[in-house]
Amino acid sequence: MLEQYKTIIKQGQQEIIEKKSRFIATVCPVKTEEEAKTFIEEMKKKYWNATHNVFAYQIGEQNEIQRFSDDGEPQGTAGMPVLDVLQREEIKNAVIVVTRYFGGTLLGTGGLVRTYGKAAKQALITSGICEVILYKKFCVTVSYTNSGKVQYEILQNGYELYDTLYTENVTYIVLVKWKQCDFFLKKIIDVTKNNVEIKEEETFYATWVNDKLEIV
Repeated sequence: MLEQYKTIIKQGQQEIIEKKSRFIATVCPVKTEEEAKTFIEEMKKKYWNATHNVFAYQIGEQNEIQRFSDDGEPQGTAGMPVLDVLQREEIKNAVIVVTRYFGGTLLGTGGLVRTYGKAAKQALITSGICEVILYKKFCVTVSYTNSGKVQYEILQNGYELYDTLYTENVTYIVLVKWKQCDFFLKKIIDVTKNNVEIKEEETFYATWVNDKLEIV
């Protein structure tokens, strides 16, 4: 599994005008190719009278699924520039549809490449690019005597203290970045002199949205 990757957090849209042609770029987060195809069809129905509905998407941990379409524009001038934006920005699990209403003036090959790419990039920015990080949940149970030292280590090292349960002992529910797990375990064992019960629970991807950690 990837320790972290970039994606988008919500659907976004941006419109630009180039020589009287309207370019409406809409980006959407997706997890499967089926979701991407469904979104593309939705955009085609919404903009049914457009001259072109160009699209591109890439999906998977290693971007195993990559597709694009020029939708009638000259080959290589539309879909590929949109896919290039996803690749350059290293965005996974996203689809972009750029709708064009022809304004009567030809843009030329270079103009099309630049404008489709520009529209796609601006839509990505509008949607909000985020870092998705792999976390692991731990339940750390210690005596009240050791609780202060454990809580200090959790907060001092920037781990996410999800919850605290007070019974005959103290249980800290901690969310730890995958790459920090070994160090976290070693520190907790060291400060408690191994007088601790640690349960490893689920692994999941999450990102920070408005100062809140959200599972994706």
